[in-house]
Amino acid sequence: MTSLARERRKRLRLRKDNRSKKLFSRARKYFVGGVNSPVRSFKGVGKEYPLFISKTKGSIIRDEDGNEYLDYVCSWGASILGSAYPLVEKAVVEAAKRGLSFGAATDRESDLAERIQKSMPSIELMRLVSSGTEATMSAIRLARAFTKKDKIIKFEGCYHGHSDSFLVRAGSGLATFSMPDSAGVPDSIASNTLVARFNDLDSVSKIALQNKYHVACIIVEPVAGNMGVIPPEVGFLEGLRQLCNENEILLIFDEVITGFRVARGGAQSLYNVTPDLTCLGKVIGGGMNIAAYGGRKDIMQLVSPLGPVYQAGTLSGNPIAVAAGIATLDALKRSVYSKLETNSQRLASGISNSADKSEINVKVQRVGSMLGLFFYSNEKFKGTAIKNYDDIKNKCSKDGYSRFFNEMLNEGIYLPPSAFETIFVSAAHSTSDISKTIKASQVSFEKMKGNTK
Repeated sequence: MTSLARERRKRLRLRKDNRSKKLFSRARKYFVGGVNSPVRSFKGVGKEYPLFISKTKGSIIRDEDGNEYLDYVCSWGASILGSAYPLVEKAVVEAAKRGLSFGAATDRESDLAERIQKSMPSIELMRLVSSGTEATMSAIRLARAFTKKDKIIKFEGCYHGHSDSFLVRAGSGLATFSMPDSAGVPDSIASNTLVARFNDLDSVSKIALQNKYHVACIIVEPVAGNMGVIPPEVGFLEGLRQLCNENEILLIFDEVITGFRVARGGAQSLYNVTPDLTCLGKVIGGGMNIAAYGGRKDIMQLVSPLGPVYQAGTLSGNPIAVAAGIATLDALKRSVYSKLETNSQRLASGISNSADKSEINVKVQRVGSMLGLFFYSNEKFKGTAIKNYDDIKNKCSKDGYSRFFNEMLNEGIYLPPSAFETIFVSAAHSTSDISKTIKASQVSFEKMKGNTK
């Protein structure tokens, strides 16, 4: 047994009160399912109740029972520097002293925008909003107004928030019309969302041809981060760009996850493909609630008050969130990305090697500090890449990840409580943290194989 495991079990023995369970019972009296976002329920990993978090600092997250874990959720990717980064914390406190919200213009908004634009020159004009859902929803409304077309193309398995237009799934094959994937979404709205396969240019081309003159935009996560981590194949993003150019379709990159995460200039700089519009969130607020959408000036000038596309928000450009964003982006030096790359590569290799030694069929896919773990449902798939949602449905096992999640939690490692979410490495993760995590994966895989009790 590793020293990490011994420490963990000692803490479990000393714990007399399961406070998270009690807090969950209380929360169920007030909140739907006891949570304020579905994935927090831990149902996806077979848990009766979720962890209730009391505090985070750096790479450590602590629950209400006093248990500490190495945090690889990182507020779902937002905390790229780690939690409660001193300079970000200081900026937030100083901003709060000047007022929590003004509902009016501030010069600091331009300070943040200047930093974003410098890193992503494709964003000639932008608008700050409060969530990624607002950003993507606003971007497709704008695309429809600019092109005077109604339909959009998205990709199965890519998540763009909970706006009605995105909550659809593909019909059989390349069906032109999709059915709603959530109650409350009218068929009339769902019918304007067409669903293609990620990394499959032919599927996009066929849909575009079937709906010639009707498609306003293609929206894509340039690196899929909501069905595990699936990188674009060579030529895929370039192909989307060309297809859009040839058919007067706008290309929207949803970089809410990848923006400032996979590279300073986002995935568009990493793959050298320029979208017409970009959606950002998470990192640009350092964990605070802020997002943005922006792009070509001729498109963005259609947004009110310059144009007829209406979008507003009381807390857009909130001064506290803006301060956190500025401090975060200022701290993201080249050395930070170098550390993230080194530690992420080491973690991915370490987990993969641990799985191989225990003969557990796992595929680790990585782009920058984003990692995805895919547990194969059958030996025959071993080693094959996961390229799209069809591969996930046909090749992968949710049960395998669920078992691994729980074993890792027992070893003091906090992974995303859902099989096809992204594991995030932060700048706060030390070399020692990575070593501990790799050792924990070795123990966990051995338990899954049944070699240890």
